[in-house]
Amino acid sequence: MLLGLISFGIGIAGTILPILPGGPFFLFSAFCFGKSSQRIDNWFKSTKFYENYVVRIKENRGMTKKEKVRINIIADAFILFSVFYVDILLVRIVLIILMFYKHYYFIKKIKTITPEEAKLMQS
Repeated sequence: MLLGLISFGIGIAGTILPILPGGPFFLFSAFCFGKSSQRIDNWFKSTKFYENYVVRIKENRGMTKKEKVRINIIADAFILFSVFYVDILLVRIVLIILMFYKHYYFIKKIKTITPEEAKLMQS
């Protein structure tokens, strides 16, 4: 439950800060709350955060281009930091391959929706 609450707090920060994605943190919160407490899980499922972020991703409705770009840029920063920090060539190669696969997955596998469609799904 503690991990879920921490993730929820970071998710809220992600809705305010433009460089931090909120969606993945809300997804992790949903997972943690579902495993820890039925009461907390029910509360979280009744929030707008759950409706606006988790339901849309869970039901594979898609993400806006802005959301995809923001998540990829942040993830790339962490991966590139790791590539420069790690001294093992094989690990560097695997990280770079994973970075390219992540881009492929976001472009080809996750449906891109317009901001208007995202707003319609939220209401």
